[in-house]
Amino acid sequence: MQLNHYNTNFEKRTFPITLVCDNVTNAPNLGSLFRVADAFGVEKIILCGQNITLGRKMAKTSRATEKFVPYEINESATAVVEGLINKGYQIISIEITNESVPIHQFEFSKAQPIAFVIGDENFGVSEAILKISNQILHIDMFGQNSSMNVVQATNIALYEATKQLQ
Repeated sequence: MQLNHYNTNFEKRTFPITLVCDNVTNAPNLGSLFRVADAFGVEKIILCGQNITLGRKMAKTSRATEKFVPYEINESATAVVEGLINKGYQIISIEITNESVPIHQFEFSKAQPIAFVIGDENFGVSEAILKISNQILHIDMFGQNSSMNVVQATNIALYEATKQLQ
């Protein structure tokens, strides 16, 4: 018998992970990010940018998870990240750079809360945030494309982090 959210026995849990979205504005992506954040027990989502709208398209994809995952909207991702640094967060950007490390080789620490920074659908995480990140991680890929959808990358990052933090 296939199980659903009424008859599964998954342990409800929240991890010390905040998701900082640097100019992620596509409504279906935002909805999907709420859904995956709920699934992986993310503490909070901080949506950063100028044109963040949480309308019907976002709600359709989120399946009401925006009602359960705490979130805030802020204009400046850099200011948010600087504030999290001051609160003792480990800043981990998910981006492919010449300095990034494969996510499966990284050991996540339980000593500090984590802020995952994910970037704009077209331009990725801003250079200013990459410069102040404690770590830049990428996901190894084996096809022709050099990037993947921001939601898919976030899924993989949250899976790897929560698997290690359990």
